[in-house]
Amino acid sequence: MSGKHYKGPEVSCCIKYFIFGFNVIFWLLGITFVGVGLWAWSEKGVLSNISSITDLGGFDPVWLFLVVGGVMFILGFAGCIGALRENTFLLKFFSVFLGIIFFLELTAGVLAFVFKDWIKDQLQFFINNNIRAYRDDIDLQNLIDFTQEYWQCCGAFGADDWNLNIYFNCTDSNTSRERCGVPFSCCTKDPAEDVINTQCGYDIRQKPELDQQETIHTKGCVPQFEKWLQDNLTIVAGVFIGIALLQIFGICLSQNLVSDIEAVRASW
Repeated sequence: MSGKHYKGPEVSCCIKYFIFGFNVIFWLLGITFVGVGLWAWSEKGVLSNISSITDLGGFDPVWLFLVVGGVMFILGFAGCIGALRENTFLLKFFSVFLGIIFFLELTAGVLAFVFKDWIKDQLQFFINNNIRAYRDDIDLQNLIDFTQEYWQCCGAFGADDWNLNIYFNCTDSNTSRERCGVPFSCCTKDPAEDVINTQCGYDIRQKPELDQQETIHTKGCVPQFEKWLQDNLTIVAGVFIGIALLQIFGICLSQNLVSDIEAVRASW
C-alpha cells in the first residue's frame, strides 16, 4: 500500500469558530440592549399599563434599545447556532438578513443624499414632536437635554420652538414658572460652575435676542447637526464604511461556511 489516503472536502474550523465567537458577542449585546429597554419600561411603569405605550407624542428612546437589541439578538442567535451546529438554514438566514440590513443602509444613505431638504424637514418635525412631549417621559427629556448640550443648540431652529411645549410657551394662559423660558440644557455653561443651574433659562425669551445670546445657545439643533456632519464628515464616513465592511465580511464568511458544509454532505 502506498500509505496515501483520499482527503475529501472539510468544513473550515477557523471560519466556523470565528463566526460562532463573533456572534456570541453580538448575541450577548442584543440581550443586554433588550434587558436595558425592558428595565427602563418597568421603571417607568409602562409594563404595568400597556396603554401608556401610545400616550407619548414624541419618540421614546426605549424603543431604540428594544429594536436594536431585538435585531442583534436574532442575528446573533442565528449565527451562533448555525455555525456551531453547521445548520445551513440558520447560516443562510443570517447572511440574507445581514444582506437586507446592508441594502437598507445603502438605500437610506442614497436617499438621504438625494432628499436632503426632505430629511431636514422630517428632522425638524421629529424634534418639535419631542419638544411637545418633553416633560412626559424622563428618558425623552434626558435625550433632548443631551442633544442640546452636545450640539450647543436650542430647539429645532431656535429657542422660540419651545413655545410648542405647554410649560415653556409664552401664552397669557400659561401659569407655569417656566413660561417664556427654555430647559437648562439650552444654557451656555460656565466652566467655573460645578453645580448645574437648572433655572438659568427662566424668562430668558422675554429678553432681547442680544441678551439671550449671553445666557443660552440661540442656534437650532438642525443647523448645528448639519455643521457637525460637515466638520466630522471623514469620521462619519469611516464609521459607516467600517460597519459596511464588517457586514460584507460576515456575509462572505457565512456563505463560505455554507458552501463547505454542503460540499461535505454531498461527498457522503
